[in-house]
Amino acid sequence: MVRKHYSKEFKAGAVRLVTEQGYTIGEAAKRLDLDRKSLHDWIGKFAPSFNAASATDVAEDPKAQAAELRRLRRENEQLRMERDILKKAAAYFAKEPS
Repeated sequence: MVRKHYSKEFKAGAVRLVTEQGYTIGEAAKRLDLDRKSLHDWIGKFAPSFNAASATDVAEDPKAQAAELRRLRRENEQLRMERDILKKAAAYFAKEPS
């Protein structure tokens, strides 16, 4: 089996998914096709102050899962409103002047 080598930039980007964008270690590892252990090690190397224990899978805790669902629904609603505003603005500016 061939061992994969990742650039420092890729590792830092993977760590940012967890530390800045709110992905769990499991989610980020799955999206990037990585081993969870590797990502956990990278977090320890690139973001030692980050508490990796709090980034474990949300599915393990029903309260955390419910809180995450509420957060995602709020975020989704905000994104829909922003999208609708941009659609209206684009339609307004796309009209040809008479």
